[in-house]
Amino acid sequence: MTTAEPEIKLYGAEWCPDCHRSRNYLDSQSVAYEYINVDGDDEAQSYVKQVNDNRLIIPTIVFPDGSVLVEPSNAELARKLRD
Repeated sequence: MTTAEPEIKLYGAEWCPDCHRSRNYLDSQSVAYEYINVDGDDEAQSYVKQVNDNRLIIPTIVFPDGSVLVEPSNAELARKLRD
């Protein structure tokens, strides 16, 4: 049996406290996600800039429905996960 790739993608960096908070929240809720470290990843940085009006804002979290949350609070993440 193969495991599906996580459908949520969290773009962040190790030095970013908001990224750690978002990751900790998703982990605490047992939500599978792919963490993409933008440091040194030009493709990831370009994508984040593309969805944020040419600004590198993290965390940027992309959901399977195509929606994006940027620097969300835990409450915003909770609301989105209930959708």
